Amino acid sequence: MSDSAAISRPTWFRWLVGAFFGLLTLLGVVLHRDYGVGWDEQLDRLNGIINTKYVALKLAPELARRQATFAQIPDMRDNQDVDHGVFYQLPLVVLEKVVRVEDSRDVYFFRHLVIWLTCVAGTYALYRVGAHYLGSGPWGLAVAAALVLSPRMFAESFYNYKDLVFLGFFTVGIGTLQRWLRRPTWPRAALHAVAVGAAIDVRTMGVLLIALTVGFAGLEAWARPAVWRRLAAGLLLMVPLLIAVVIVGWPYLWEQPWQHFTAAFSSFSRYRADMLTLYLGREIPVQTLPWHYAPVWILVTTPLPYLVLFLAGVAVVAGAARRPLAWLRNAPGRLDLLVLAWFFGPLLAIIVLQSVVYDGWRHLYFVYPALLLLAGRGAQAAWGSWQLATARPVRLAGYAVAALLTLGLGHTALRMVLDHPYQNVYFSFLPGPTAERLFERDYWGLSGREGLTWIMAHDSSATVPVATEPRTALMLHNAQLLLPPAERARLRMVPLAQARYFLTTYRWHPAPYPDSLGQEVYACRVNGLKLLSVVRVR
Repeated sequence: MSDSAAISRPTWFRWLVGAFFGLLTLLGVVLHRDYGVGWDEQLDRLNGIINTKYVALKLAPELARRQATFAQIPDMRDNQDVDHGVFYQLPLVVLEKVVRVEDSRDVYFFRHLVIWLTCVAGTYALYRVGAHYLGSGPWGLAVAAALVLSPRMFAESFYNYKDLVFLGFFTVGIGTLQRWLRRPTWPRAALHAVAVGAAIDVRTMGVLLIALTVGFAGLEAWARPAVWRRLAAGLLLMVPLLIAVVIVGWPYLWEQPWQHFTAAFSSFSRYRADMLTLYLGREIPVQTLPWHYAPVWILVTTPLPYLVLFLAGVAVVAGAARRPLAWLRNAPGRLDLLVLAWFFGPLLAIIVLQSVVYDGWRHLYFVYPALLLLAGRGAQAAWGSWQLATARPVRLAGYAVAALLTLGLGHTALRMVLDHPYQNVYFSFLPGPTAERLFERDYWGLSGREGLTWIMAHDSSATVPVATEPRTALMLHNAQLLLPPAERARLRMVPLAQARYFLTTYRWHPAPYPDSLGQEVYACRVNGLKLLSVVRVR
């Protein structure tokens, strides 16, 4: 069956898809200035700048040395983030120069818009994957819409250059894998190799796509012996092309590629810094988190309707797999297994290998599309069963379940509007005070922008001295990047003893501060969760 025949997309539906993604693009244009600068943003940008300098020295050394900022940019050997790929960050730095944004405020607003547009492209990739997996364009679009209607993912699509961008690249890799397995031609094999290499160059966790490719190519060859030669030939083509893409797209690997890649991968799996995180009311070192850390975070931050439908989808797949050999000999069964491996494989690997994760489950965001695909599987099966049902009680029960799910989605959408621009602290069913006591809050430090804006609006002094916790000084520095230049010139970041104001986002200090510090003059709360306090120092 050809790709075009597999999924029917009438003209009206193509217009609907165009309108949906056009609306997402417009939404980004309208909202991209509302979000603060995240904890890692400046560091990510610096990594891109350092790599740009390195590439310029290799390709045009004389021109590079004539640049005004050349001497201020660290060399690659002094880069602390060499283990982070720059397939996305380096072109973004070049794009800044092309559009000539200079002031920090304009730079980060521009970057927020670009990352949103990148995530829209990732959402489109999920729509295509979902349309094929569920055999329906509308169901694929529903899965893509569910990704948009996921509060934390929505907010982080404006500033999380690592995890949300990687989610999109990984989804593209799954899509190219699906296409190649379905029809293993040379061009599709080459396209898949490029997609996998790009994903690895965004985050080294992209190597999981290699494991999925080899494993499911073997499964496809077992199920369809007639194509095993083409699959084997495709794998042989992928190896050199994949290696070339990974090395070319990651300048750190241009010298000693194997040694540098293995060092980067080892660094990724074993976090090098000591750090505490608040989990279930206790501050725990990130190196010794319990096995249930990631599953619990997924549970408390994913909208409940998606979790219910996800469990239904897993149950449907389990029912279909009661006869494993027959299940796997059919293409839909192999697709089911691919989506299950996409979701459960990385999660189990994190648990078994005791890999370091922190800041919620952001390092595993790339499995979230698989959760939504299984939720779509559950919804599709439930819809089909309800349509075939004739008993009145079953029909009524279906109406009741649909009403509850719709109510849950409506509540999620309302929360996204009311919590804007802090959808990143969404908890699905926990009351704000409970979530505040048990889990990390604004670990990105985005609310610092609101605190500084309030201070500068209410203090007209020529200089305004502001302090924060020493460990969160980066948050304060990032927050001032979005102040207008005149306000930025009045701000002084000073030690507490010299400060007029103290600003905190409660990272690494979840407990209330003593009254002896001063009087709280401003606080930011989202759904009962306190994100920020501004204290006038005594």
